Amino acid sequence: MITAMQVRAARALLNIDQRQLAALSGLSVPTIQRMEASEDMIRGNVDSLVRLTTALKKAGIELISEGAASQGGGCGVRLNASRTDSDESRRNPSTRFGPRAA
Repeated sequence: MITAMQVRAARALLNIDQRQLAALSGLSVPTIQRMEASEDMIRGNVDSLVRLTTALKKAGIELISEGAASQGGGCGVRLNASRTDSDESRRNPSTRFGPRAA
């Protein structure tokens, strides 16, 4: 499963807003907002959760389940070091996802 905190942290790592995550995942902005407003584990239909996690993984996010190997031992996210994006897109994530809307 994925937590609201993981989604917010993943967006922060990718330097994207809720609209950009919605576009990447094929979900609506209100759906992303509801997911991020959850207290702990995100509740939603399976299709939406799969779309969200797939989009994050494609963007280079590794979701870490609680109890999985991590230095802190808790749940979280980390950016994969083995991503295949160009160096420019690593320095400037907006080149991967397009410009941010004002």
